[in-house]
Amino acid sequence: MKKGYVRLAYDEIQSDSIVDGEGIRSVIWFQGCSHNCLGCHNPETHDFNAGVEKSIEELKQEIKELEFQKGVTFSGGDPMMQIEALEELAAYVQECGMNVWCYTGFTFEEILELAKKNEHYMNALKYIDVIVDGKFVMDLKSFDVQFRGSSNQRIINVKKSLETGKVVKIAKYK
Repeated sequence: MKKGYVRLAYDEIQSDSIVDGEGIRSVIWFQGCSHNCLGCHNPETHDFNAGVEKSIEELKQEIKELEFQKGVTFSGGDPMMQIEALEELAAYVQECGMNVWCYTGFTFEEILELAKKNEHYMNALKYIDVIVDGKFVMDLKSFDVQFRGSSNQRIINVKKSLETGKVVKIAKYK
């Protein structure tokens, strides 16, 4: 993949989602995931060579043109597996005045460990408002947890977690 490009599952940004985070938002579906969770609702996003390549600049233009969206959600696949693109796009979404949610199979603690070896993880975290973390676990699948597939996954306030040095879950999403 060329520098300045991201591999996406779909060629367009999905707008007007109400199930991928709080408020009306757009979703960018990253391609590529090595977690391969049993029962994943997006198994077509696992293959790192599938999907389409799109330039970050093209995506920024599409984000700039969004109307009536509270925020952008990065999902997939796993956006953390294209960390430099995630970092740049999350920063841009913030510049546009929208909030950022990110779904990842990594736990928040695992991301902090990755950040010790690669500064792009910490830089990306600074532009993400909410992370839904952890692998989907089929035995913990639940229709009673909002914005998640299984009860082990957490909805984390990233900024407060970075400030306090411990995971701060968003209480209203029990």
